[in-house]
Order: sequence, then structure tokens, then C-alpha cells
Amino acid sequence: MGEVQKLKGKEKFAYGIGAVGKDMVYMLSASYVLYYYQDIMGVSAVAMGVILFIARIFDAFNDPIMGIIVAKTKTKWGKFRPWLFIGTLTNAIVLYLMFAAPPALSGSGLVAYAAVTYILWGVTYTMMDIPYWSMIPAFTESGKERENLSALARSCAGVGSAIITIITVLSVSTLSKLAGGKSASEIERLGYRYFALVIAVLFFIFITNTCLSIK
Repeated sequence: MGEVQKLKGKEKFAYGIGAVGKDMVYMLSASYVLYYYQDIMGVSAVAMGVILFIARIFDAFNDPIMGIIVAKTKTKWGKFRPWLFIGTLTNAIVLYLMFAAPPALSGSGLVAYAAVTYILWGVTYTMMDIPYWSMIPAFTESGKERENLSALARSCAGVGSAIITIITVLSVSTLSKLAGGKSASEIERLGYRYFALVIAVLFFIFITNTCLSIK
């Protein structure tokens, strides 16, 4: 039992870095998806409000269903790791697609694209988020260590959010110049597209490290 209770520093780091990646993608979506679709792509505020409202309703059903699915999962990799990995991979892809709307789209086609990618992003985020937090009781039977690990993960999540808050505008500006857009809207559109790609790749690397490092 002593072995089960004691988490190594490497495992704690791996769990914490997963929280950094997880909240980087969460903050990017929460803080910038409205700006991207309304200000850059030209979707109306009303349409985006409806999309966000539908996504919230969907989440209310999605979260408990995902919790039940995870609890009933039995594989040789455990019940959490497969969903954590699948959820992260699909969420990273959808995050990129969400900020890579085809410039040829407009009107109802663009609204449909925004709706599908945003709702899918929420579904795949839940697919990864629920097993991530549910893993804690499985790591150790020590209540104190569970509390410490939970506190570490929440602190690391705060770091992930702060990174996005601090670097997004500067990074988008730098990447858009490298991408060589012509008009002001195209420059910003390309900046967000490549920034989302960078964050998606980092997220996948960080969570893959969590999956591989924690027993």
C-alpha cells in the first residue's frame, strides 16, 4: 500500500503539466472564440449567442453521460487513460478547426461551421476533462496526497490560463506577420489559425506525457 500512496515527483509533474495544457485550450476557446467569429469572420452576435446557448444545454447532458461511460470502461490501459488520450487528440484537432474557418464560407454556411466546431469542441473537452479529474482517487489511497495533487493541478491550470491571457495577442500578431496575410482581417485570421495549431500541439504533447508517466 505504501507504494500506491507515494507519488513520485515525475508523476506529479506529468499530472500538473497536463493541467497546464488543458487550461490553455480552455482559455483560448473561452476568451477568443467570440472575437474570432464576430470580429474577424463576421458572424452576428445573435448567431454566436444562440450557438453558445445550445452548447451549454448540450453540456448539461454530455457531462453526466461521459461520467457514466468512463466509470463503465474497462481496458488494459485502465478506465481513464484511453478517454484522456482520445479526448485530447480529438479536442486538439477540433480546436484547430474551430480557429481555421475556411475564408470562402459566409452567411449560414459559416454559422453552421462555427456551431458544429464549437459544440464538438465542448463534447471532446468533456471527454478529456472528466477522466483527468477522476484519475486522482485512483493514483493514491492517501487523502492528504490526493488533496495535494488536486491543489497542484488547480495551480497548474491557473498557469495555463495565465499563459494564454498573456501571450495570445502578441503571438497572433507575430504569427500573422510570418504567415504573410494581405488585408488586416486576413492577417488576424491567419494569426489565430496558426496560434491555435501551436496550442493544440502543445496540449497533445502535455497530456500524452500525463498518460505515459502516470501509473
